Amino acid sequence: MKNAPIRHRHGMLTAALLLAVAATGCSNLSQRDKNTAIGAGVGAAAGAILTGGGTLGTLGGAAVGGVIGNQVDPKKK
Repeated sequence: MKNAPIRHRHGMLTAALLLAVAATGCSNLSQRDKNTAIGAGVGAAAGAILTGGGTLGTLGGAAVGGVIGNQVDPKKK
């Protein structure tokens, strides 16, 4: 990230800040809803990184991450 353009660094900082603010409002969500939100956030970040900030990559990553997060069940063994 050190060599990333200023515009790219600001976008990543903004996304991280929005994710942090959104996470504070999740106190009344079920564990499955929290897992879905976390999965979508991680997927969006991964999609953005893998596609160089492409919109479709970010949205696709969010969708895939949300589905995976929704299916995670910490109670299963």
